[in-house]
Amino acid sequence: MSKHGLWTVIIPSKKITKKNSDFSIENPCPEVIDDENFWNQAKFNNVNVIQYTDDNVDNDQVEYNDGSPNGSYNEAVFGNFRTEFITRFDSAHLISLQNQWDNNERPEMRDENDEPLPEETEEEKIARIGPRPTSYTSA
Repeated sequence: MSKHGLWTVIIPSKKITKKNSDFSIENPCPEVIDDENFWNQAKFNNVNVIQYTDDNVDNDQVEYNDGSPNGSYNEAVFGNFRTEFITRFDSAHLISLQNQWDNNERPEMRDENDEPLPEETEEEKIARIGPRPTSYTSA
């Protein structure tokens, strides 16, 4: 692939990687989309990677498995990129954010008598790290 898109879709590993807004090329965010019905669509049979920028400057690229030259992303073939890929990424990333919040436990704390403090309440956790994420939308 000769370009670096702001989004990379790796069909064999079922990953969509975001490299813009909250993330960067140096610090991307890959999410695995576990949806066999989606990935098993015929339109992906010969596709290895999609690099998508949507910047109206250069062509978004599709890398094929059979060694064909890279092609341009064709919405008529692959569908609207936001609908097909970004909404799936956003759903998977929200689940990741929620799992991070759920698993963020404060270190065990002890009182002045070296007795363990009771478990952190949800209110204390919200005060410590903010509310549990309920939505995520890529810009």
